[in-house]
Amino acid sequence: MLLIAILGMFFTSCEEDFPTNVESPYEVVLKSIKIVNAGADGNTVVEGRLDENTKTVWFPRLDPETDLTAIRFEAEMSEGAQLDKETYSFEFEEGKDEETIVIKVVNGPRFREYFVTLRLNVPVYGADFSNPQIFDHTNNELGNPIYPTFVSSLTRGSGFDGKHVLIVTRAAEGSHLLDVNDLKNNEIKPIPLNLNGVSGGTFPVNLGAQVYGHTYIANLSGGLVSPLKIYHWSDPSQEPQVIANINKADIPGAGARHGDNLSVNIDQNGNGYIFLGDNAVTQILRFKVQNFTEISEPTILPSQPGLGAFMNMNRIGNTDQYLLTGHEAPFMVVNAEATVLYKMANTSIPIRSSDPRIVYFNGERYLLTVTAARSGSDPVVMYVYDLTRGETIIEALEIFEAGSKTPVFQYSLLGPTNTSPSTQTGWYVTKDEAGNDDKLMLYGASNDAGFVIVEFPKKTLDE
Repeated sequence: MLLIAILGMFFTSCEEDFPTNVESPYEVVLKSIKIVNAGADGNTVVEGRLDENTKTVWFPRLDPETDLTAIRFEAEMSEGAQLDKETYSFEFEEGKDEETIVIKVVNGPRFREYFVTLRLNVPVYGADFSNPQIFDHTNNELGNPIYPTFVSSLTRGSGFDGKHVLIVTRAAEGSHLLDVNDLKNNEIKPIPLNLNGVSGGTFPVNLGAQVYGHTYIANLSGGLVSPLKIYHWSDPSQEPQVIANINKADIPGAGARHGDNLSVNIDQNGNGYIFLGDNAVTQILRFKVQNFTEISEPTILPSQPGLGAFMNMNRIGNTDQYLLTGHEAPFMVVNAEATVLYKMANTSIPIRSSDPRIVYFNGERYLLTVTAARSGSDPVVMYVYDLTRGETIIEALEIFEAGSKTPVFQYSLLGPTNTSPSTQTGWYVTKDEAGNDDKLMLYGASNDAGFVIVEFPKKTLDE
């Protein structure tokens, strides 16, 4: 009996000491929330959408005239709970249309945090780089096989004008055009160039350009005795015009070898300049172009250290300024006389970046470039950088170099190292029925790497 009594006392004691589940009076659950002072007049009510699992709150886009420094919420919460502040300030960074802050639901000693995002109903500009459509003919295994002529350094030149891709090749297929619409349908239908009369030089064809439906090809001219020739087609089926057939000995100061690079800068009326830097990097040879085919005024311009044999000099919009670079030189802003107005730091972007172009699309401005595989550690990559901020291109580059210098898009062509890493870029804007920018196409190519076209839609507001 004594043992039973002792055991009874033990179990009774255990029951008294065991904790029981007590309902807390301090529940902190957000059930619904709305903004009560949106709009320019501060009287618009906007309902929020709550996800309790992720503790996030989302609102439809707000009128940008809303007082974002004193947002007032009205919320349904657990009994006794309240928000930690009467008003909240959302500080939007320049150029941003979205901002997220943390609010707290407080009840006694307990609280729960929610992430609240506000977005502004503002115009958006530029390209949606998160949504590319890629038409790949490079070594990158994500796309089609490399275009067949890009082997053994037989295809060092190409061009792009949004309608056609120009393939300048010493391969048996011969130089030709490709229709961009065919490529977008994954079809390869070469359009042969009539090459009758194309002869002379160290190599009859080496580099080219496709500009506003006009095709240009230059030979490789090694030595003063070798003529420098530039050919022109407006119809690929017709024999080309020889618009330049130059004995460089007749140009005082001309270098010994031209045609390793070719920069054709002409406007829609066919007026502008063609630039060719010599292989030894002693000078830049400039020709004036009128009406697409009239070549005149050969002029010797100064070169810059590091440009190398594969320099590029591309006009910036409709200005009288150009981007000049080479595989061992930083980007330089120069005038038509090749006088340097601004030079980027060597490390701001990869030093192998080449054929730089300033791209304008849907109210924004970008820098397009493709790197060249000069040494074993060099990748071949298309890079796009945002240069929208700044009134002039020099101011834009200054702002860019002071920032993170992060590309907004990049794509690898997986090119091999070679001794003649000629590289090309290009861009084209498709318009909608109202004449507004609709889609942006970017082009990149490199010797033995192939070519790629990447198309981006314009940026739109999401809901």
